[in-house]
Amino acid sequence: MNSSVLLTGATGFVGKATLDSLIASGHPVVAALRGNASLDCPSATIMRIDSLDEQTQWQDGLSGIDIVIHSAARVHVMDDTDTDPLAAYRKVNVEGTLNLARQAVAAGVKRFIFISSIKVNGEGTLKGQPYRADDTPAPVGPYGISKMEAEQGLRALAEQSSLEVVIIRPVLVYGPGVRANFLSMMRWLDKGVPLPFGAIDNRRSLVALDNLVDLIITCIDHPAAANQTFLVSDGDDLSTTGLLKKMASALGKPARLLPVPSVLLKFAATALGKRSLSQRLCGSLQVDIEKTRSLLGWEPPISTDDALKLTARSYQGSDRG
Repeated sequence: MNSSVLLTGATGFVGKATLDSLIASGHPVVAALRGNASLDCPSATIMRIDSLDEQTQWQDGLSGIDIVIHSAARVHVMDDTDTDPLAAYRKVNVEGTLNLARQAVAAGVKRFIFISSIKVNGEGTLKGQPYRADDTPAPVGPYGISKMEAEQGLRALAEQSSLEVVIIRPVLVYGPGVRANFLSMMRWLDKGVPLPFGAIDNRRSLVALDNLVDLIITCIDHPAAANQTFLVSDGDDLSTTGLLKKMASALGKPARLLPVPSVLLKFAATALGKRSLSQRLCGSLQVDIEKTRSLLGWEPPISTDDALKLTARSYQGSDRG
């Protein structure tokens, strides 16, 4: 019989796709929802929680569960206005995660899969010098710090108990239904807006939603995944210019990209208080997924080109507004 799974963050971008794959694979699933969130999935058992912190009671949802997949989090935002961002991130991402993990141990859960972030490694790399899974963490912002501290707490718990911990650090995730900056770029391209990004010679790793979910499902019962940390990407690093060209092609639109030098873009972004955005557009962030491939025998099942086509098709069907 397939392992029973408690999934948090089941209404999120990654969580909903993971839920669909779990159901399709025949896994009995308890989906944890916060507040009045709704979920159209009759095959899943719904567990409602008021918050995700050190006070949350998980006993009812954990009964009979083999695997916890923890994708819920206080997510990274570009311009956080909280008076104490690190404390806010810690409340959910550290205290909430470890509270769930401790109760999972008490309930006899076998494995805890934690969806972390590449921001644990850092904010960027030199081109051609990718992050590796076992590099020393170097988070910069409060979100990355909170994810690192959660990882550290989970590893300590695994050493003291029979719980197996699997940590997955995704890079930027895209796919049908993607939001934020990725959606904005698709809209610009779709409208034929000239963009000053035609001369950016960086390299960035991305991961298609289908590829990330496939790795999560692989880690449910793969014996070599126990107590390991994995980086995940499509294995096909692109420049910002190259990505925009591929996106435009997937949309069936011309890419109107102006060859503005990166140094001018960085200067303008800094002057406008958007330095972090310029880092994402002009800087490099690459990951080496060789450990993921070799230890798990895993390969990304969908190519970047095909994933972008699926993303474009979804956008053209429902997300143009």
